[in-house]
Amino acid sequence: MADVESFEKLKATQQLLKASLEKSTALSSAIDETGSRLEGMKQRLPSLEAAMRPITMQRCGYSAIRDQINGAIGPAAAVLKAYDVVRELEKSLSFASCSDLPAYLSATKRLEEALRFLADNCELATQWLQDIVEFLEGNAFANDRSLLSVKKALRILQELHAIEGSARRDGGLLNEAFNELEAEFIISLMESSATTITSIASSPLSVLAIQKLQAIVERLNAADRLEKCILVYTEARSLSARRSLQALDLDYLEIEITEFVDRQSIDSCIDQWGKHLELVVKHLLELEYKLCNNVFEKVGSDAWKCCFARISQEFRLASFLKFGTNVTKMKKDPIKLLKLLDIFTVMENLRLNFNRLFGGKACDEIQTLTRDLIKRVVIGACEIFWELPSQVELQRRFSPPSDGGVPLLVSFITNYYNKLLGDDYRPSLIQVLQIHQSWKQDVYDDGDDDGLSHQIYSTMKEVGLNLDAWSKAYEDISLSYLFMMNNHCHFSQMKGTQLGDIMGDSWLEAHEKYKDYYAALYLRESWGKLLPLLSQKGLISFPFDHQDFDNKLLKAFNEAFDERYKKHSNWVISDDGLRQKVCQLLVQAVVPVYGSYMHKYGVLVEQDASGSKYIKHTAQSLEKMLSSLFQPKIGKYSSTKHIRFIGKLKNVVMNQLRVTLTAM
Repeated sequence: MADVESFEKLKATQQLLKASLEKSTALSSAIDETGSRLEGMKQRLPSLEAAMRPITMQRCGYSAIRDQINGAIGPAAAVLKAYDVVRELEKSLSFASCSDLPAYLSATKRLEEALRFLADNCELATQWLQDIVEFLEGNAFANDRSLLSVKKALRILQELHAIEGSARRDGGLLNEAFNELEAEFIISLMESSATTITSIASSPLSVLAIQKLQAIVERLNAADRLEKCILVYTEARSLSARRSLQALDLDYLEIEITEFVDRQSIDSCIDQWGKHLELVVKHLLELEYKLCNNVFEKVGSDAWKCCFARISQEFRLASFLKFGTNVTKMKKDPIKLLKLLDIFTVMENLRLNFNRLFGGKACDEIQTLTRDLIKRVVIGACEIFWELPSQVELQRRFSPPSDGGVPLLVSFITNYYNKLLGDDYRPSLIQVLQIHQSWKQDVYDDGDDDGLSHQIYSTMKEVGLNLDAWSKAYEDISLSYLFMMNNHCHFSQMKGTQLGDIMGDSWLEAHEKYKDYYAALYLRESWGKLLPLLSQKGLISFPFDHQDFDNKLLKAFNEAFDERYKKHSNWVISDDGLRQKVCQLLVQAVVPVYGSYMHKYGVLVEQDASGSKYIKHTAQSLEKMLSSLFQPKIGKYSSTKHIRFIGKLKNVVMNQLRVTLTAM
């Protein structure tokens, strides 16, 4: 009864496999090459059943052998039926094609399952027969014809068991089928990639193409053939990556910092770097990440993350990160701080993308490069920021401007802090300071606004001390007053700026008052001494008789005026409003007195035949001359030259600060 039940089960299995076969198409024409060998095996299979039946019919006193025989009959019968199914599947594969991919995949899967079912039952039947042979050889059946038949059947089963392994080797049934699937994977991938190679707004592949690739990947993964699939996919998408990057002109990534012609070219490349990195990460790599996930999602995360890691290398992400690291190795100066904050801002904006895209073990190199870059940026930025006050202090050894204008350092520092404290840099600066403090595990957090303000106060204090020292370096006290007037005016104009808001209203008001104070001192010390020459008081110092009184007085005034005008024409007042105000005060102080003098004594001077040569200026010419004083020399430059000149000024300050930093 047990034999009958086993037979019925096998028969049902055979019918199920045949029914599945009717829904499949075919496999490969190469299958027929193994048909003759399998056919010979099939012809010998009936001898297996015939060999065991006499044993079951024999009457022996060994109940154990009876159980072994009964156990072997079921698997042996299953082998016969499974082989029939395999053979039928082979015949249907001669017209197989990947044009109907679902049917092709189904047929391949069923063939693989049938071969596995055949191998499993061969293994089970072989175990039973081996036990029977051992038993018979140890008893009275050593030379029995039935024993020989059982051994022959055992050899047949062993050959059938090897069919599955042969099918997976080169030239085998399944191997050829998997080769066809790999070829179809390549064709589908390349065709789909070619139509969407420049698109960054949506998935590089269509939904249908992704579904097709998914099905092939799932089948090949079940057959342990995924590695070649990953390599092919990586090569195809890497080619797409290289084509996508061609339009970006990324040659600058390979240039050493020392090879750049000037600072402006470095700044330009850093700006490009941020835009290009954002494009690569947020658009190109984001799409590749999603595509890898979609294509390989059914075979586990390790496979597709490894695949994505390989593709990301083609997007030169390591080169992007190394370029940023090279920037951190530049010589220290305040402008470098801005560039480091630019890099930090870019990386911070991409932080979530980096964590998600490159969080796996397969992206260890990217993670290491990213951590190293952030560390260098934070440490480098903090070092420059905390050293700014001491840098300013060390500039004290340089001479003040000879024209009494605002020193380059002062204008640079105020403009620099206004930029550093603006919306583009202040949030990043505070965050960088906080990160640095957290690494040091300091209790006092200098990364907040109070700590930032304290550092600004310290720097501006050093600027003030520099101005005091520089004002004492002038031999002409009038120029010293003009110098202080210019600089206090410069600071008072910080109202409404980022620096002015940090320093506060009291600081601004104090500079406004000092501006007026030094303006008054300048007018009194320089031009105030000129006016007495036109008064009776000024006559006492000139020992001349009444006849040439007016001529000598006018001559003395002309000489004193010309000397002052020539000297002060080389001085500047940078602020237009202050310059106009000072000139107006000069005109109001000098021209009326001079006009009154000329009106009162002009007739007497004209009576002297030689008197006309002493009339050098009219009231109108004096007014014009005084109104033209203190003009900035930069006014001579055209707009293009002006920009270049400002750039040169910036370079001068940078060179001075760089020298200072190098010496520290």
